[in-house]
Amino acid sequence: MTRRTRPGPHPDRPAAQDGLGSAPVHGTWEPRPAARWEDAFLGGNGTHGVMVFGDPDDDRVIVNHHRLVRPNGSADARPPELADRLADVQERLLAGDVTAGEDFTDHRPLLWVQPFHPAFQVRLRRPAGKPRGYRRETDFTTGVVSAVSGDRRAEVFVSRADDVIAHHVTAPGPATEVTLDHRLPGAPADLAVEHGTVHIPEGALLTLRARYPGSDLAYTGVTLLVTDGAVRPALPGVRVEGARSMLLLTRVRRHPGDADVRAELRALRELLPGAGHREPPPEAGHTPVDIEHAYAHLLARHTALHRAAYLRVTLDLHADPAERALPGSELLPRPTSPALVERLFAAGRHHLLSASGTLPPRLTGLWTGDWDTAWSGAFTTDANLNLQTASAAAAALPEVTEAHAALIYGQLPHWRDNARAVFGARGVVAPAHTDGESGLIYHLSRAYPLHVWTAGADWLLKPLVDHDETRGGRDPRLAAALAETARFYEDFLTRTDEDGHLVIVPSYSPENRPANASWVTVNAAMDLSAARHALSTAAVYHPGPDAERRLALADRLPPHRVNSEGALAEWARPGLDDSYDHRHLSHLYGVWPLDEINPYDTPGLAAAAHRALELRGTENDSAHGHLHHALVAARLRDADRVARALGNVLTGDFFHVSLMSGHYPHRHVYNADAAHTLPAVLIEALVQSTPRRLVLFPALPASLPRGELRGIRTRFGARADLTWTPDGATVVLRPDRTCRVELRTSAGARPLSLSAGEDRVLTLGPR
Repeated sequence: MTRRTRPGPHPDRPAAQDGLGSAPVHGTWEPRPAARWEDAFLGGNGTHGVMVFGDPDDDRVIVNHHRLVRPNGSADARPPELADRLADVQERLLAGDVTAGEDFTDHRPLLWVQPFHPAFQVRLRRPAGKPRGYRRETDFTTGVVSAVSGDRRAEVFVSRADDVIAHHVTAPGPATEVTLDHRLPGAPADLAVEHGTVHIPEGALLTLRARYPGSDLAYTGVTLLVTDGAVRPALPGVRVEGARSMLLLTRVRRHPGDADVRAELRALRELLPGAGHREPPPEAGHTPVDIEHAYAHLLARHTALHRAAYLRVTLDLHADPAERALPGSELLPRPTSPALVERLFAAGRHHLLSASGTLPPRLTGLWTGDWDTAWSGAFTTDANLNLQTASAAAAALPEVTEAHAALIYGQLPHWRDNARAVFGARGVVAPAHTDGESGLIYHLSRAYPLHVWTAGADWLLKPLVDHDETRGGRDPRLAAALAETARFYEDFLTRTDEDGHLVIVPSYSPENRPANASWVTVNAAMDLSAARHALSTAAVYHPGPDAERRLALADRLPPHRVNSEGALAEWARPGLDDSYDHRHLSHLYGVWPLDEINPYDTPGLAAAAHRALELRGTENDSAHGHLHHALVAARLRDADRVARALGNVLTGDFFHVSLMSGHYPHRHVYNADAAHTLPAVLIEALVQSTPRRLVLFPALPASLPRGELRGIRTRFGARADLTWTPDGATVVLRPDRTCRVELRTSAGARPLSLSAGEDRVLTLGPR
């Protein structure tokens, strides 16, 4: 049943309270400080990040910055110049030489991209006291991390409005030593570090400059300490005595040569209310700044942006109020608790928003406390980046999408160089690994021939297409990038098979190989899906003769192949056998995030994709493999498989008490994949959309019998609020534009007409 309602306000707010008078917890807490950096609570604005330990006697805040990558000799690395050898390797692969691709390289040694690293820790130490009433918490609605012990309270946030780390401490104690401390695990012994302290009217200016070994690059951290106490030298920092309150404002920059510390001080001073209108204090120990007012001013400017973004989408699973009240460390061992799922959804949303700004999230989000980050703490673009940002469009986080776009558009010139060097083609080819600076392909080896992965540009642009559809507009930057992606295929697709189909050769399915061939092959399923999608999407953005030519090219690509076991083959080329036990599901790109294969339009291929999912192993139990599996299963309407994949993560001890995750079970290797991807899995299980279709409750796990999901954006321009119980469900659609879509529920399919500005209420029976 449906009914129309008059348009009404839809304010940003937490999910409605349940019948027990409680609401989901938009935060997490612990009864003790963090003992390990992995358990430090997180904050960030997409540029600067903080990791807060919360120890009242040794208050440590690790400072991160998206641009902090250590020079490692790759700055001048270029893609391999292989274009003049392309024809030969194509001939050999098409003739059946399954190892021919191993020669399609310049035999360079594996070179990692520049590794991400922490800057330093802001450290406040005082004589040890007896802890009283301790509590450490993160408020996801504000992004504030706080720690309280007795009358001492410390709060830290990273401002979205002013790009500064604000650290406010009340009742710091009779004496506190303040330092910028670079001594973090893995820091190079030959890192050239200089400390500086200057007494100023507000209190003190602390600086730390670290120059990378063998490089003219350095990074500089600057902290403006504002206090009402007396400031004494205590190298390498200062000692503050008799203070009632302290405010520390910190920024860090990576730069060549020397930083202009005076300019940094001026910029930090400008953030204080009344800057430029204060007289110097009459005596030491009396700051000209109203510290409480200054902190409140900065917090209000930040919260106006952060709260609005975080609360656009909320999830309420009607969890037990007693479980909702538990600290994270006691909730994590309860994997079947709806309260845990609520909190991980909220934390994943908060962390994803906090990690996205200048750049999208890295493998570690925006955080690390160790210089030795796994896989360089890079952006791994052949799976992880898109999985982490998978909720952005539906979960109303354009901030995440814009960060994703910033990475791509900033590297398009390098993508052009890749296409020319490796394939002798116009257009663009994306790298599978990047440090955020270079988009050139230079990270490759025999076992990881990432230079022949041609699907990357389409895969990385797909989230931007989803965003355009959701907002109902076309970004000219995206239109241009799509045209370049299509241009590559126009040059690259020149070979045909015996049936007259175009052949993608060489081809690569990240990061797998056929059971009976080498890694570089022919017609990987992901490459076929990407080429079809790139050509057809460019045609939509650029109608006319070019569109007709591109659509005709897409039509000449071969169909997907179903193997002898009834599964969608990872390689469409006959004779290439599948390797099932692998963490990646690249061959199911047509199912998720594309809509090329679905149960409604292509039921035969959907059944084959489902069979491929059934046969897929978990290999090394990586979190991204489990959650990628869940996303595909949700598109194929398999609720049980979604629940099992999600359960593998919830029961596998993947989450630290910070609610950041590990790459492997038992919190092995700090990694954001599970934390950031989990919200997308829950959304896909509840609601899916394309510009022409709405699917409601396609794969809801039985363990979540009731709840509310509010604020979801659809790709046909409507917001959706969902409420469900075992007895039925209600969905309220708030369309921004008039459209007609196909509605899919467990009862079947029917057309649904929506009018801009007119709410539509759908009432569904029991599933």
